[in-house]
Order: sequence, then C-alpha cells, then structure tokens
Amino acid sequence: MYINFWYPVATSEELTGEQPRRVQILGLKFVAFRDTQGLAHVLSDTCVHRGASLGKGRLKDGCVECPYHGWRYDGDGRCVAIPSLAEGEKPPARAKVDSYPVQEKYGIVFAFLGDLPADERPPIWDVSEFDQPDWRANRLVVFEVDYYYERSIENGLDPAHNEFVHPNQGAPQVQHDFRKHPIEIEEHPWGGQFKVSFDHPDQEIGLLASKEIGHDKANGVVAGSGHLGPNTLVTMIHFNETNMFHQYFFEAPIDNSHTRIFFLNMRHFMMEPEKDEMIIDINMQIAKEDIDVMSEVDPIRTPSTNSKEILLPTDRPIVRYREWLRDWDARGWRIDWKTLQAQRGDVAFAIPSPSRRASKNWVLDPVPLLTP
Repeated sequence: MYINFWYPVATSEELTGEQPRRVQILGLKFVAFRDTQGLAHVLSDTCVHRGASLGKGRLKDGCVECPYHGWRYDGDGRCVAIPSLAEGEKPPARAKVDSYPVQEKYGIVFAFLGDLPADERPPIWDVSEFDQPDWRANRLVVFEVDYYYERSIENGLDPAHNEFVHPNQGAPQVQHDFRKHPIEIEEHPWGGQFKVSFDHPDQEIGLLASKEIGHDKANGVVAGSGHLGPNTLVTMIHFNETNMFHQYFFEAPIDNSHTRIFFLNMRHFMMEPEKDEMIIDINMQIAKEDIDVMSEVDPIRTPSTNSKEILLPTDRPIVRYREWLRDWDARGWRIDWKTLQAQRGDVAFAIPSPSRRASKNWVLDPVPLLTP
C-alpha cells in the first residue's frame, strides 16, 4: 500500500448528512465531512487530546467535534475550540491533525493521502466523457471485496482470464486473438493501457453486447484496460465506432486483505435512464464471477518477486504494473505494514499531509514506510 496517491473516500451523497463519516483506508482511520459552505474535508481520525475517534463525533459550526471532550477541528485540521479552556485562552499550536487535499469528481470525494506538493502529485484519472451529452453515467456502485487491491487491479489488467472466468462474455478467445494481436502497452506518466482487436466473426460477444447495438459477434470489437497509479483501473469496450462502454474502478485498500471499489460505468449507447439498472445488474454479475475466483487466490498479496509465479506474454500488463510498483517502492512510498501492525495500540499513526512540510510539532506519528 502506497502513500502519495488519490484515494476514493466516500460518495458525494454519503457526505450530505449532519454526521461526519468515518472510513478506513490503507489500514488507518479517517473522518470526512462538509463545512458550512458545503466543501468536503478529510482529516486523520484521531483526536490529539486523548485519542478518541473524531469520526464518532458530530458536526458543529462547520467543524468536527470530538465526542470525548468536545475539541473542535476545522477543515484544515486545526483545533479551533476547547471547551475546558478558560475564556480568552487559545488552543495550543500543536492541537492539529493532518488534513488532506480533496477533489470531488464523478460523485466521489477523493483525498490525496500523502505529503507531495501540488505540482508533484499524480492526477485523478480524467473521465473526459463524464459531462458530455452523448455519454451516460450509470449510478455509482460501491462494493467491498475480500482480497488485496493490487490483485484486484491485476485482474482487471488480465485479458486472458475472460474466456474462463466470464464464459457468458464469449470473446476474447486466447487461442485466436492474443496470438494474432500481441499486447502492446501505451505508457503514460503514472501507468499505461492497452487495446486488443477481436476480428473473429464466429465469436459471440456476450451479455454486454445487447442485441440493441445491432450485432452479437466479435468482428471489429476493440477492448482493453489500463491503470493510473496503484489503485485506478479503466476498462474500455468498443463494439463499433458509436457503441462503447468505458468503466472506471477507483479502489481504496481498506487493509492488506480487503478493498472498497467505487465503480463508474459510462456508456455511449442505450441512453435511456430505464436501462441503468439492467446494465448495473449485468456488470455486477460479471464482477461476482471475478470475486468468486479472486477471493481464493493464494498468496493474498502480490508476490514480491515474479519468480514465485509463472508469467506468460499475455501477462505483460501485470508485469508492467508490478514494475511501476517497484518504482514507487524506490521512492519510499510503500507503507511498512508489518511495523504498522506491530506498533498498533502503542502508537497513533497518520499519513503525513502536505502541511507537515511547512510546520513541525505534530502529535501523531507519521505512518512507517519501507526504506527504498
């Protein structure tokens, strides 16, 4: 698990209530809430007074109030009120928690969990078609799976599993298309993507290829996947020049064996709103097929070396993804999970926020990271 990337924290709708929302990401707790202007904020969850959970508190005057002694923190993580202080006394300068940069896009509240300055941060994947009138976004679906997020991303980058895990999808067929069209990866600064053409008209293209698009064969279909950072997966399915699906999976590792997935499905056909639930149902059927297999993968986490698995040319996207992980390891961004677990209960940790580069005297310890 890595710091210095954008992670989905909650849906926009989940922050419309009068209570803060407590979530776990990267094995640590966070609190998300809106201020009086409706702006979303994400803070470390631990009150620096006596360790209570801010997410178990309430909202007051645009701040989150600790349920233990009423210490109040604003959206910047500063304690602005302590009821037990005498009139005129100010909270100590050290009374602060980490506050993380936030972007709200596609109905999702994202937090940048790391300390990089703005001009050095990886981006959030740009869903450029989100506001275009000839595309329709399905209702956002959020679900949890009992496996590690890196395995989840690798599964989405694996074109050779479809024929076996998703038999109702029909295409692609390994023995035809991947021999004829070797996988070539298009690189970008924080990941890469690939596309494969399926030109065998005898192949059925399955559930997603509704009869409404005009055919049910694989001739001319182009599909592929890509990733940005360690936790964003994109799948593209182009049946022809006008009928397309683009699917975005923004993933948040809850811990080292559980993942929360925010699934956004965009479509360029069947624009009627009444089609939404049908398409969601089909996609969740496909997701369940993946979940049934992935929940039993051993080891749970990605092997530290490729020699522990036998990888083939069709695994090239997975190999390249792991090369990216090693690059982020070399930058010192990987959380030292074993140390974190060993010290849990004795030390309160937080992901270091950008503010730590500008000020000192923090109460919460920065999360331990593996030495490059």
